[in-house]
Amino acid sequence: MEKGMTQARHVNYEEYGRRLETRMKIEKQRDEEYKEAKMLTSEFDSQLPK
Repeated sequence: MEKGMTQARHVNYEEYGRRLETRMKIEKQRDEEYKEAKMLTSEFDSQLPK
């Protein structure tokens, strides 16, 4: 988990746990990425033949 956090967000896990500002920024990014992924999957699902 620590390696993934460092690679994806360029923040180590210790700093993530210690700083509220950093944590909020990262969680906002994760939420935006989640919404984007949900939109893409729903778009692909609607294009699949039934």
